[in-house]
Amino acid sequence: MAPERYRDWLQQAQCDLDHARVAIRACHFEWAAFAAEQAAGKALKALHIFLRGAVWGHDLPLLLEGLPDGRPVPKDLVERAKALHRHYLNARYPTMFASGTPREHYTLAEAEQALADAEVIVEFSRKGLPE
Repeated sequence: MAPERYRDWLQQAQCDLDHARVAIRACHFEWAAFAAEQAAGKALKALHIFLRGAVWGHDLPLLLEGLPDGRPVPKDLVERAKALHRHYLNARYPTMFASGTPREHYTLAEAEQALADAEVIVEFSRKGLPE
């Protein structure tokens, strides 16, 4: 992938953050959490693409800790990535719970925390990219 495509990934990450905010207002907390997870993943992929041109996978902690330039990653950021990563499946599939749908299990507090975590990871990624 061409390194300049990082801008597209970062722009989509911002769109996903916006979607998470809209989903929170609509009380779709599971979708807000998923959109937040997606925003963090796309921002990290933007950073990977800029640094080496390609990246695969959806594991946020691995994307964060495996940056090609070996930059140190704050421990709290890794914890945020771990918390967000659980929304990749849980927010979408009823089989992730003993009963009920993701919508029944997600709360406003979880959605807001996911959004806050994603905003921090997106900002971390943005700081590693040219303006």
